[in-house]
Amino acid sequence: MEMEMIKVSHLSASYLGTPVLKNVNFEVPKGVMVGIIGPNGAGKSTLIKAMLGLIKSNGQVQIGEKMPHQLKSQLAYMKQGSDYDLNFPISVKDVVMLGLYPSLGLLKRPKRKHHKRVADALRKVEMEQLKDCQIAALSGGQWQRVLIARILVQDADVLFLDEPFTGVDADSEANIVAILRELRDAGKSIFMIYHDLDSVTTYFDQVILLNKTVIAYGPTADVFTDAHLKATYMRGDVK
Repeated sequence: MEMEMIKVSHLSASYLGTPVLKNVNFEVPKGVMVGIIGPNGAGKSTLIKAMLGLIKSNGQVQIGEKMPHQLKSQLAYMKQGSDYDLNFPISVKDVVMLGLYPSLGLLKRPKRKHHKRVADALRKVEMEQLKDCQIAALSGGQWQRVLIARILVQDADVLFLDEPFTGVDADSEANIVAILRELRDAGKSIFMIYHDLDSVTTYFDQVILLNKTVIAYGPTADVFTDAHLKATYMRGDVK
């Protein structure tokens, strides 16, 4: 049986008339952990948003035999932690509960099983003791773990994570990586924007080297080479 693929074809996007992504093409098998690697300004966050249909773009994204808009409940997106208003008056457990609303709906009250899923997710990221805390009281690392818990309760097939380890200590990062590997082993596909080049070969099955266009993609051992990294980080059109 042929392996299902996630395929991006001729994807381009601009902000205010300035090209950010140019003719991006790649395909990766479903059920792997993919690192999106590149310098600041390379279009990494834009790529994720374009794949999810959150911004206007040209080109095509195909997940198996379907398009992203046909799979909305099966796609989970974790923005950068700094993109959220941490002063908003909401508790840790209520933030995680929001991950259920794509399937639960905004007008239905959560049932006991939903509360259990939230509790299980918070336990997995070691945040159950802080479930009633307001998010404004959390450290950066604690907030990142809450966002991971929200991804967990959504139980999506394809996860998109934008710099999930920002402000996270080494122990928390190891805990999150272990959770993501469990999800990958269960058949989930994970796309992660990541910047620590020292850990890339340890974390990812496949990588996409991006600098406004794809420099190289494929299995990490084949793609994550000095030559490809130099081509990715030394391009003249990134300031």
